[in-house]
Amino acid sequence: MKIKTLVGAVAMTLAGLAMAQTSTPNLDKREASQQKRIDQGVASGQLTAKETNNLDKRQAKLAADEAAAKSDGKVTPAERRKLQREANRNSRAISRQKHDKQTTSNPK
Repeated sequence: MKIKTLVGAVAMTLAGLAMAQTSTPNLDKREASQQKRIDQGVASGQLTAKETNNLDKRQAKLAADEAAAKSDGKVTPAERRKLQREANRNSRAISRQKHDKQTTSNPK
């Protein structure tokens, strides 16, 4: 009986470690925040359709890169740094596009 309990505990620990290695909660929060900023820029008229399309493509690439990093079951520190750099670049791009004086003629 003790062996079954021990095996179960080890299995749960390993499952927890596997999930922790592929978890990217900070990046997920950033992606959501950045998408919210894009949506706000569209609603206020600060972003043109072309700018919005380009920013959405950048966000989709970040999501695809995140999925690729997770695909082998572990997100390495180097992969995390790469994803954070990409998120930083996206954040700067959103800011630049929202404040570049280009606006839509009729905001929603």
